[in-house]
Amino acid sequence: MSADDCLFCKMVAGQIPVTKVYEDDVILAFLDIGPISDGHTLVIPKQHYEQLHDCPAELLAQIASRLGKIAGAVSSAMNSDGYNVLCNNGRAAGQVINHLHFHIISRNNGDGLLSRWPSYKYKAGQIESIAARICELL
Repeated sequence: MSADDCLFCKMVAGQIPVTKVYEDDVILAFLDIGPISDGHTLVIPKQHYEQLHDCPAELLAQIASRLGKIAGAVSSAMNSDGYNVLCNNGRAAGQVINHLHFHIISRNNGDGLLSRWPSYKYKAGQIESIAARICELL
């Protein structure tokens, strides 16, 4: 997908209206139109990058330096017990718009959102093998 076809890039350009909660020269933060909780906010870089690993480290640092402030404001405004910050990368991970973005989702005790983490146990030797493959690529 090119930046010309990107829904989020069109939002940054002002071609598609959003309900902004924060904007500066690096990011745009706005309320999700399909929220899973009140105050569900999306934080996007103004530059087009599809996934987290595509984004330069310097830009990621700038985004991260703003995420905490926005997440705190969302949580306080919604009087929530906590929040999740999620970043889906690729269709298999639930990414619908191919522009890097972070979800800030306000949470309350017992809300039932994201309540099941499908963990499992590694087979013997599997964890070491996986770690070795990852380390080799770093």
